[in-house]
Amino acid sequence: MTWALGLLTLSAGAVLYWLLILSEGVYLGRRVVIALYDRCASRYDRIKQALPHEDAHYLARPLLTALSEVNSPLILDVAVGTGRLPLALLRQWDFTGRIVGLDLSRHMLHVGQRRMYAQRHRLGLIREDAMTLPFPAGAFDAVTCVETLELLPTPRDALAEMVRVLRPGGQLLVTNRVGLDACFFPGRAYRPEVLEKMLQTVGLMKVRTRRWQVHYDLVEAQKPQPNEEPARKKAHSRGVSTSDV
Repeated sequence: MTWALGLLTLSAGAVLYWLLILSEGVYLGRRVVIALYDRCASRYDRIKQALPHEDAHYLARPLLTALSEVNSPLILDVAVGTGRLPLALLRQWDFTGRIVGLDLSRHMLHVGQRRMYAQRHRLGLIREDAMTLPFPAGAFDAVTCVETLELLPTPRDALAEMVRVLRPGGQLLVTNRVGLDACFFPGRAYRPEVLEKMLQTVGLMKVRTRRWQVHYDLVEAQKPQPNEEPARKKAHSRGVSTSDV
């Protein structure tokens, strides 16, 4: 009887660890996810240990290349957190645009405001819901969502909202949880070809997947111009990133 109770306790502990830590509270509801990120906001950047030169190489530079013909682009970063992607862009000498960052974690936004205070005239951080973006259609030249898609209630609906506020010809950049970590997000993390197909079904074209980190791929796509048609089929491609650590 004692061993059975011990086994039950161990199993309950493992499930709780998965629900709160490994899956970041996503299966317990949005309030839990927000509370967890509020709680870790002050140490979030120490936990992530993002390297500025890698963020420049893998995030900022490809995005700026895709927007090379746009003067002073307006970019929306969905689930901006403490500002990892905006900061990578603002550090680039040739980035002359503006950024809107959106998140539901009040404490993460506060950390982001402090980090980028010197660039506040080029950055707006707001506490709003990624599922119902408070912007008109076609408002942004690019929309990004880094390390968050699997935490949203319905990723496909969130992607459709991002596409709605993206201008024709605009660029989408999102991440997809892969590797062992993806096993902790059943129904939320997708095989690369599945996410690519999903992006096509919400109206995007030129979908491309490339390796970024051990637990994340970067996925780029473009919203077609009125005279273009989204690609019906796209061969799956993956590059290799030296940041696979």
